[in-house]
Amino acid sequence: MDFDTWLLFVASALLLSATPGPNLLHVLDRSVSYGLRRCLFSMGGCLAGVMALMGTSALGLAAALEAAPSLLGLLRVGGALYLAWLGIDAWRRRQAPLDVGDGGGWVTSSRRLLLRDGFLIGVSNPKMLLFTVAFLPPFIDASRPQLPQLQILLATFALTEVLCYLAFALAAQCIAGYLRVPRWRRRFDRGVGSLFIGLGAALLATG
Repeated sequence: MDFDTWLLFVASALLLSATPGPNLLHVLDRSVSYGLRRCLFSMGGCLAGVMALMGTSALGLAAALEAAPSLLGLLRVGGALYLAWLGIDAWRRRQAPLDVGDGGGWVTSSRRLLLRDGFLIGVSNPKMLLFTVAFLPPFIDASRPQLPQLQILLATFALTEVLCYLAFALAAQCIAGYLRVPRWRRRFDRGVGSLFIGLGAALLATG
């Protein structure tokens, strides 16, 4: 593809990745809860989920979903319920906040669980499948081999996602000190929980 086209895609991908949503909210919460280093596993899970959706969509699963609308509905309901569960879990937290700014934080979640939860968040919005079909084609030159272009676009989008995850995780560390105070930590958890529940409701309400 032309370099100018690629730059336009970079700008579009950064705007999309920086838009607050379940992935960035999850990264923010995990960075505060477990520290930046352990949050890297959550980031990896989120990225794997998003790229799995985009890659699958690019291979044509979106067409199958269009042919079987009930499957899309089931995935949407499942994703919405998982987001709501995360919100309820945040509201019910009772652990006393530890030194969340030192990269340690709570150690009750293994790396495997952090990866798993991040992945589930990444794949919790099945509309990403159909969105990918609308988002990628405008940047592909039909007169040139399409697979290499698709690989470049997916790799570029993955990079923009990682950059936004890191930015949100680092921003979370700036407020981590305030969250050593139980009162503020409780308010933060409930705020994040409310947003997750709201995202789940919005996912059910749309489409």
